[in-house]
Amino acid sequence: MKAMSSEFRVLSSTCRPRAAASITCSPAPRTQHSVLGTQHSKGFTLIEFVVIIIIIVVLAGLFMVRIPLYQEQAEKAAMQQVEGAIQSALTLRYGALMTRGAINEQTLSILATDNPVTWLQKLPTNYKGEYYDPTPRTVAPGNWMFDLKTRELIFVLNQSDNFIPGKDGNRWIRFHVRLGYEPSVGRPSEKELASALFEPTEPYHWLE
Repeated sequence: MKAMSSEFRVLSSTCRPRAAASITCSPAPRTQHSVLGTQHSKGFTLIEFVVIIIIIVVLAGLFMVRIPLYQEQAEKAAMQQVEGAIQSALTLRYGALMTRGAINEQTLSILATDNPVTWLQKLPTNYKGEYYDPTPRTVAPGNWMFDLKTRELIFVLNQSDNFIPGKDGNRWIRFHVRLGYEPSVGRPSEKELASALFEPTEPYHWLE
């Protein structure tokens, strides 16, 4: 009697009476485990793996070839940043002299021959000091120095594969302060200061 009652409970969970005289049973649902058990993932074949390795090696090789160029571009950008900061400092000093009415031969001479790095609030970390008639080997590549003989600021290149040297053949860029004069208003025979520029002593060609 107990066995029959338990069997009836199982049937009642999967079957429902359709009419008084018959009972219809629905098939048991397929479990997710039974469906997934028939699926198998397909891994990489040996040829596909070799192709992926070749692509990675080629891309890495192209990147390694470009690294020196990126380093050279970064060095030039850092140099131009210092150049721009010095030009801004020069403009401020020139404006201050004009405001105070202190533009005269003596102040202009100091403005043109002073070490422009000293105008900055903070010296560049790669500025190595003042030297009399230095050579490119005076400081390590990638650093600034001031030439006490010519009163020029010099940047010695480190990455220079795309640099064309100037007349002296050295891989450095020399900068100076150039004062521009124009005829004085109302007095054409006299000249007055019109501009103050911090610029290369001679044009250079680098990554152009």
